[in-house]
This record gives sequence, structure tokens and C-alpha cells, in this order.
Amino acid sequence: MATYKEIKGTDITVVSSDPSNPVTGEVWYNTTTQKLKGYQQVLSQAWSTGGNLNTARAGITGAGTQTAALAFGGSNPTGSTIYGNTEKYDGSSWTEVNDMNTARTNMGRSGTQTSALAFGSGPPGAGTVLNESFNGTNWTEVADMNTARRSLAGAGDNNTEALAFGGWSPPDYYALTELWNGSSWTEVNDLNTARRNLAGAGNYQAAIACSGNESPGAVTAKTEAWNGTNWTEVNDLNTARGSTGAAAGAFSSLLFFGGSTPSGESNATESWNGTNWTNVMPLSTARITLAGAGASNTSSLAFGGENGPNAQAVTEEWNGGQAVGAWITGGNMNTARDALGGAGTQTAALGFGGTSFPTYHSKTESYNGTAWAEVNDLNLARADLAGAGTQTAALAFGGFTFPPSTARNETELWNGYVWTEVNNLNTARYQLAGVGTQTAALAVGGFDTASSALTESWNGTNWTEVGDLNTARLQMGGAGTTTSALVFGGGTTLSASTESWNGTNWTEVNDLNLKRQGVGGTGVDNTSALAFGGLTPTATGATEVWNGSNWTNQDNLNTPRYVMGSAGTTTSALAFAGQVPPLSTATEEWYGDGKLTETFTTS
Repeated sequence: MATYKEIKGTDITVVSSDPSNPVTGEVWYNTTTQKLKGYQQVLSQAWSTGGNLNTARAGITGAGTQTAALAFGGSNPTGSTIYGNTEKYDGSSWTEVNDMNTARTNMGRSGTQTSALAFGSGPPGAGTVLNESFNGTNWTEVADMNTARRSLAGAGDNNTEALAFGGWSPPDYYALTELWNGSSWTEVNDLNTARRNLAGAGNYQAAIACSGNESPGAVTAKTEAWNGTNWTEVNDLNTARGSTGAAAGAFSSLLFFGGSTPSGESNATESWNGTNWTNVMPLSTARITLAGAGASNTSSLAFGGENGPNAQAVTEEWNGGQAVGAWITGGNMNTARDALGGAGTQTAALGFGGTSFPTYHSKTESYNGTAWAEVNDLNLARADLAGAGTQTAALAFGGFTFPPSTARNETELWNGYVWTEVNNLNTARYQLAGVGTQTAALAVGGFDTASSALTESWNGTNWTEVGDLNTARLQMGGAGTTTSALVFGGGTTLSASTESWNGTNWTEVNDLNLKRQGVGGTGVDNTSALAFGGLTPTATGATEVWNGSNWTNQDNLNTPRYVMGSAGTTTSALAFAGQVPPLSTATEEWYGDGKLTETFTTS
């Protein structure tokens, strides 16, 4: 049997403390902790940015693979302009090629970049029977479908064999399935569930139909499998969606992404293995009526679509084996609670206050990177407070006590040992955000008798009112300093709104991808922030990173939760306690580069 050195080229080193700068793949035995450890790079499947379409479009249709895709048809979001434009993707950029003969939107499709078929659909109103074949250069009109319809789905490997299924011609919803043999269409056995705005993938012998609208506003998670003769209901999607989310891949290996839920555009992505759907990393841009291409659930492409009133040109590429950030489990807190304050870093954090209703806590705990220890309490037990600073020099301010229901303005200073009462906020409030240090902090937003837009600046002695938020809100995340800050999410209702602070004014910038309240937040300034968890209205583990311009989805928390404690930076963060429900003591550590130390043995 080969030894570790023969396989890896190095011995397992024996050390009394973990190396300060290990390399990926390095393994060592720590004699102090008596644990075998290794340094690894987390790899996963993820979306990355591709080249934009030349023409942003809703209701777009696609075919082909991730590196050789075809985009055709579409419209503006209102449907007043219909496109026949066709574009080819080479893995990095789109090139315009010859247009379709008839401009159309929301079509069925089959094939590749050089051998594709586009059938059905048309301008707003009744569907069409039109069918066009693409040979890599030109579109040619070929034999029509038997039944006119729009918002249908298709499957097929090329322009000589295809399956068309579902769709509608207002007000009728169709379960109809038609088979194309290269020269004509034949009606075959129907879907079990009539629907429009569904997605499909596979070929004429083995296809998948999923999602869609069974009636106006009613989305479905139903999935059906085609065996060449009949459709059979199989396991549902995890999230019901309509408005034409896109699918890409094969019968036993496909990816489904985007579409709409009752709360709006979705970025949810699910992977199908032939039996079950699994939630995976979401799209960076939530959208409906988008298109997809790809060979499997490990190599796919998403492009076009619409979000709100805007047509999208965005392209995202789905690949496996990418270095991604990761959350791993840390040591549990001693007291389960939510609505607590936090300060410090991933390896030196402080958690204080909070509630395990009806108990309001003054408890303070200190984290050393491995375990939490109880230290001296706050002077005032309270929840929904904010924090700033470090493990040894922290600030706690605002909050809520009960009974009676009272917004608080008290501020306390932590010196590493005890809390001391100092000058109060000018305006009592709770569910506010805090950023900065013990001597230079911001208290932002919150709630007293109504949502607040107030911002106050702390100079180490006193609080001073400064420029208000553009949008009053509560339960938001925060990151940064008194001269460069970011707040995100929260709101009186669920919000994705993000505002940037330059030391004087707040400016609205690009929204989070996911609307939520009770979101955790960390970061060093207004160009680098991390948002995680929250209420959507159910608990989420969604994580997003801010680069100064846009939010990008990352791997989720292992335990979805909201109103948790937060500490750290964009690349090295800590999430602790919070509401799942039930109340949690769980701690998770974020490694933004996905490089982390793993323990192989415990003794």
C-alpha cells in the first residue's frame, strides 16, 4: 500500500502549533491539540459572469452548449417590440448573425448552435404554428405545428428531431405534445398537467418538463419525465416557479434556474440528477423569461430575460470545480438567543444582549476562534441593539426592553473586562444597524414609533445627528466606518435596497439580489461587504458579497436564520446565534477564498 509521502511527495509534519501560512494540500499533526489537520481549497459549482448579449431581451429562447450557444427571438418587457435577432456565443462573447424570418418571443426550441429549431409562440395574443430551422447560417421556414400556441417548451438534439409540449393560446392552457421528425409534426401523448411558461430539456426520446403556470398567477413545482411514449410525474422542484425559468442539460442531468414566485423574480437554481432536485448556488441576477443552454448540470449558460421593467443582456456561466467561499461550523454559544449585538473578528468576537423571549439578556460572550466563554454582563439587559468595535474595545447602543415595550438610547463601552455606561443616543430606537469602532461609530436607521432614517455619529464621547438615509428602515445589515459605510436590506417591508455612506451623505446603489429583513452584515467599508441570512419571509441562509458596485451570490449558511450576531470582514466573517426557528446557539465561520483548515481526527 502506498504511503502518504509516495502519493503526495511530502511527509505529514508534526508540530506543536498550526502553521501560520499553510499551502493548499498541506497536512500536519498538532501535538498540543492532538489533532490531524489539513489545509484545503473548497471547490464547488457556481455561476460566473459571461459576456453580455448585444441586444437585451425578455422572452428570449436558447439552444446549444455553454461554449457554443444560440440566442434568438424575444421582446422588450412590455411586448411592444418583438425581435427576430439571433446571436451566437463562443464561450466569452456574443456575435450577431442572421435574423429569424418571423420575429417571435417565448418559443419552444431544440438543437445546437449549428442545427436548431424554433417553434410556436409569436407576438402578444394567440400563439402561432410557425416553425423555423437554423443550419448554422440561415433560418428557413419548415412545416408548421398542428396547434398554435405560445409560452411552450421544447426538447431535442438538433433540427431534425424535437418535442414540443405545453403552452397556451389564451384562454386555453395546453398539455399537448407534438413530435417533429425533420419534416412534419405528429401529436403524441399529452402532459399530465396542462401549463404554460414551463421549461424543458432533453431530447425526443427522453425529456423533462418542469415548472410553469397552471392558471393565471398559479406557479407549479411539478416535474414530468418523457420516455418516448408517455409522460410520468416524478419528484417536484423544491421551489414552485412560473414565468419561464430556463432549463439546460439532459434527461438525467439538467439545471433549472430563474423564473417567478409569488414574491417576484427568482434567482433560485436547482440541479436534477435523474431522480431528485437539489438547491444549488443561485443566479447572481434574478429574472424571468430568460433562456438557457448547456449539456448537463455541470456546464450550463443563462442569458437574457427581464427583472422588473428592464430587459436583461446579462449572461452567466455555470461550472463545476470553482474555488468558492464557504461557511464551516464553529463553536456554539452558551446561550441561545436572537436580536443580539456583535463586534470583533472571526477569531476574536464579542456577542452581547439579545432575547430568549420573554427573557431579555445582558449576557456577554467572547469567542476565541474555537469556543465561546461568558464574560461580564451589560449593565442593561436588552435586545435589538447594535454593536461596533472589537473584542476588547466595543460599543453597544440602542435596543429594546420589555415590559413595558421601550425603545432605548443607552450606550455602553466595553474595555475587554467590563461595560461602562457613557453618553446616550439622541434618539432612542431599536432594530438599528451599527458600524465602526469604539471611538468612531455610526448608528443607522431602526424603529421607535415608526421606521427611522436617522443616522448618528459617535466620536468617542458624544452622538451627533448627521445625514439621514434616503429610505427609513429597520433590521438591516451594516458594514464599514464613519467615513465609508454600507447598509442593506431591512425595511418596513422586505427590501433589497442598498445605500452607501461617504462620510456626509447616503446614496442609493445597486440592490441585494434577495429582499430580506434581519440580515447579518460585515465589511470594512462601502466597497467591500458581506450580507448573510435574513427573513424572506422564511429564514434564509443566502449569502452575498459586495464589490463596490454589485452584489454576487455566494454559498449559503449551513443553518438558515435571521436577527443573528455578526462580526468580521468580507473574507473572514462570523455568524452566531439568531432565530431559525427555534432559537440557535450555532456559530459559522466564513472563509471568503474557500481556503480553510480541516480537522481529520478529534483525538
